[in-house]
Amino acid sequence: MYNIEVCLSPELIHLYQPEGKTVVVTDIFRATSCMVSGLAKGVKQIKTVAEIEESVPFHEQGYFRAGERNGNKIEGFELGNSPFDFIEEQYIGERIVMTTTNGTRAISLSQKADQIVIGAFLNLKAVTEYLSQPEKDLLIVCAGWKGRFSMEDTLFAGALCSELKDNYESNDDSALAANSLYQLAKNDLYGYLLQASHTKRLDGLKFKKDIHFCLDKNQFSNVPVLKEGFIENA
Repeated sequence: MYNIEVCLSPELIHLYQPEGKTVVVTDIFRATSCMVSGLAKGVKQIKTVAEIEESVPFHEQGYFRAGERNGNKIEGFELGNSPFDFIEEQYIGERIVMTTTNGTRAISLSQKADQIVIGAFLNLKAVTEYLSQPEKDLLIVCAGWKGRFSMEDTLFAGALCSELKDNYESNDDSALAANSLYQLAKNDLYGYLLQASHTKRLDGLKFKKDIHFCLDKNQFSNVPVLKEGFIENA
């Protein structure tokens, strides 16, 4: 039986050796929620880059730019890091280049995996079904916040572990902890996360609508994956 593990921060990914595994990257607030939403609503393709400067050649090729630093939209970019930006009709059929504080970095650090899947509460059921016939070990990478643990990403990891408990085995304490936290929180994710640091940070930036949206399970049925360096629907 294949194994499932949870990496609670990108800073720990070297301990998990993503090579030869399927990696699910999650950044609930808000990068992977944006990717899932945009691609579900017609965005053609998303390119993630670690640094703002790396977005320039893609913008010159016609990509719209999306991104944030410390939660705030990058000056001059067309989109920020809100899923509501990504579902606007003007981006149907368009390509987006994206850079964020945490999520795009987690994707970059997972590049050695055999496959990278983009996960969020918004497509939890779809990701579960996509991974329900294991072909290799599974690693869930939580984007965290500037290298630190984040509760919302860990809760998603726990949710996915719970949904896949009959498909994978686990001897990983991080997966056990994530699942245990999810069992405590699953009936009221928003209420459980009210005291979490990232929730407070976004609420202070007036993104409460984003918070509620990103915690809404199974709104979309698409599964974004990394294909030859670009994120597209599987």
